[in-house]
Amino acid sequence: MNNKNFYRNISICFAGMLTSAMLFGQDQNKPNIIVVMLDDVSPDVYSCYGEPGAANTPVIDQLANEGVMFETCYASSLCAPSRTLLMTGRYGTTTGVLHNNMWLGNTRGDVYKDNHAFGKLLKDAGYATAIAGKWHAGARMPYESEVGFDEYCLWEGGAEFAKAAGSENYECAWKGDGKSSRYWHPAIVKNHEYFETKPDDFGPDIFCDFILDFMERKVQEDQPFLAYWPFVAPHGCREGISTTPHRGPVGVMTKSETAEESRARWIALNEYIDHLMGRVVDKVEELGIKENTYLIFLSDNGTAVTAKSRGVERGVHVMNICWGGPVKQRGATAELTDFSDIAPTLCDIAGIEMPEGSFDGVSLKSFLNGTTDKHRDWIYAYIGTTRLLRTKDYMIEAINPMLGYPEGRFYLADEDRFGHTYKKINGVPEYDQERSELDVILNSLPDVVSDNPWWNTGKGMKVWEGYSEENAVNKHLFNHKDYKYYEE
Repeated sequence: MNNKNFYRNISICFAGMLTSAMLFGQDQNKPNIIVVMLDDVSPDVYSCYGEPGAANTPVIDQLANEGVMFETCYASSLCAPSRTLLMTGRYGTTTGVLHNNMWLGNTRGDVYKDNHAFGKLLKDAGYATAIAGKWHAGARMPYESEVGFDEYCLWEGGAEFAKAAGSENYECAWKGDGKSSRYWHPAIVKNHEYFETKPDDFGPDIFCDFILDFMERKVQEDQPFLAYWPFVAPHGCREGISTTPHRGPVGVMTKSETAEESRARWIALNEYIDHLMGRVVDKVEELGIKENTYLIFLSDNGTAVTAKSRGVERGVHVMNICWGGPVKQRGATAELTDFSDIAPTLCDIAGIEMPEGSFDGVSLKSFLNGTTDKHRDWIYAYIGTTRLLRTKDYMIEAINPMLGYPEGRFYLADEDRFGHTYKKINGVPEYDQERSELDVILNSLPDVVSDNPWWNTGKGMKVWEGYSEENAVNKHLFNHKDYKYYEE
């Protein structure tokens, strides 16, 4: 075992002992925590971010106005690396989770052996824990001891159905690509049992009901809770919800939809998400727990087609809105954060003291509570073998020596967050000092990528063949045609 893994494992063992010891005489007044994460949607789709053509989302606007809305939060630009980063508080360049198809070494199975899962940390600290919606963050399931969720209600496919009680006669809708439906007549496993659904059952409603029921039960039991709701929506809306038309809160879908109809469906589904968030806020108020509850509202990566999987800022720029009684009202803030900050924030809220080096991120609690007005000077993102770095004034995207772009693209961004006024400054002498300072930060970050033996395996070579193909590179390292204005 190398020194890095030795100290990492010692850290994990120590944290387990520490949090288990806290159970004796635990404080029942610990804050409740609700973490909501949307699937495949950029911040500009939501009205609080102020971009034209956004959905009308008054509830989420309310959360942003009454709490803290980070104008700039970075994640990864695909679900698996973003969700694993969120769960562990460690960058993929530390863990080896880089892409939906790039799990270096044995990472897919071992990531929660080698890194902390916030579900387990909070469970060990006396929290009731539940997850609903979409997992897709490694081979270990949320209910396994390494991950730590007491209860679950998840959209699933064949492998999990095969293990679920009562699944031998299951029925649900199936999409044309052979994947189970997440929307109408959804395929759901709840607490190890097949959850029977009907054609007019809508997946996001079921997951919302599960989360609200969990919250209510735990308040009645006087137990602090962590409710994690990684949405199945609005992913895939424009490509169709199934191979046949369905009716419901997002209207009617047919294969012959025009671009305008598809856009209307997309906006409608995001507005329905706002309705579901209204149910959550109403439940918090009804239960009388707002003053002791944090709600963190996120998205996992940028919108499909125009942003998802790209090594540009639009791909990794995600929502982050924090609301609740302990959160100081700030509204929109230019302070920077990325997904590595979430796990340490949850631990800090829960009163869990972690050994130094447990996370790559920094707790947001002091900023959220108003103890400090500053958070961090830079944020970092990655997707595949591509890296990005951002300060308030400067941004580098598309850094990828393995694909022939060792310098990436360097911009003067000031406090713009959607690229409208960025100025490209690669090779401009007056900015050489600033670029050198950013390179020092990049060089200080862990890198398990370029020389990893995984690339010489059969899986690695197959992934590289498609990843390095010319058209794939051009899509990955550049913006969609509708967002190229700052690349010119």
